[in-house]
Amino acid sequence: MFLEQTIKRNPELIKASFELHQSGLIQPDSYVIDVDTFLENASFMLKEAKEKEIRLFFMLKQAGRNPYLARKLVELGYEGAVVVDYKEARVMMHHRIPIANAGHLVQIPSAQIEEIVAYHPQMITVYSEEKISQIHQAAKKLGLLQEIILRVTSDSDMIYSGQTAGFHLETLKDLAERVKTQYPCVRIAGVTSFPCFLYEESAHDLIPTRNMDTVKHAAEILRECGFHVTIINTPSGSCTYALSKIKEMGGNCAEPGHGLTGTTPMHADHMLEEVPCVTYVSEISHNFKGQAYCYGGGYYRRSHVKSALVGTSFDNYTEMGVIPPSNESIDYHFGLTKEGMVGDTVVMAFRYQIFVTRSDVVLVEGLKTKKPQIVGIYDSMGRKV
Repeated sequence: MFLEQTIKRNPELIKASFELHQSGLIQPDSYVIDVDTFLENASFMLKEAKEKEIRLFFMLKQAGRNPYLARKLVELGYEGAVVVDYKEARVMMHHRIPIANAGHLVQIPSAQIEEIVAYHPQMITVYSEEKISQIHQAAKKLGLLQEIILRVTSDSDMIYSGQTAGFHLETLKDLAERVKTQYPCVRIAGVTSFPCFLYEESAHDLIPTRNMDTVKHAAEILRECGFHVTIINTPSGSCTYALSKIKEMGGNCAEPGHGLTGTTPMHADHMLEEVPCVTYVSEISHNFKGQAYCYGGGYYRRSHVKSALVGTSFDNYTEMGVIPPSNESIDYHFGLTKEGMVGDTVVMAFRYQIFVTRSDVVLVEGLKTKKPQIVGIYDSMGRKV
């Protein structure tokens, strides 16, 4: 999906991907991240966001919840992480990374709530009153006031399978009154939904969804109820290009993830500010019935993977089509459309979610000076290998 753009805009990453694998420094089923470009992307986006008065909470689930990248982003000036689930929260807490938003998209389990509240996240996203009550009890015990964000929904909204949740607009006034009277140790600070924007190929543009209207309407309801709504969080497709649209639509908070690595769907079709900086590296395992097969482990079924560079170097490769495993199968291998030499490097660039894989994450610095150096190898859960 991003191979053509990566070849055009970040050839040094392609070159390094071949060299690191051919030298034996990295294994197949490795995502290689160009840290220099990653930080340049992040810096530019943060500068633009500050000018537009939009808060950015970085999301790193797609990059394997990587603590090294998280620390670098904090050093750049990012407020903190948005942890998509409680397992990611544990990684960030272990490495003392500030948490800006916990619980979006997955609620905090009951047994972990007090620990996370005690860590002082800026805010916690909730979509059940039972969870509000639990957060209130933990905050009361700790002598704290915890800000929360309500995930809201309406009948017209889009919700992905596996993410169905939210407070319906029609219930917000009653909920707001109960929060005021029954849960004094929590304060509603804002609203959110997902996805608020999606890239439409036919329009060649990032388009607001109906969820965006729901978020704005929810904020109005809460303000009418006397709440000081400071956060209108509008995630999905968050990148520098999206910031103007977020501002125009009334949002003031975004959660860049793939935007940091130049790998949102829009980046595949457009030369946006962010430069793609992630490759997937594998190796030909065997040939069978006229096709080569390379090691898998990093497949994400929404990857839109199409092609791979196969060979021994950036100056000696053949481009082949990729045949991903069917969704009901384990991704032991990727198929290729031609036979190849066993041991040859295979380089791809597609949409990924490393935290749902069994891949390694290889962080490389020095590509800008053509002196690449591995600064760390991690597993898909952010643990150093």
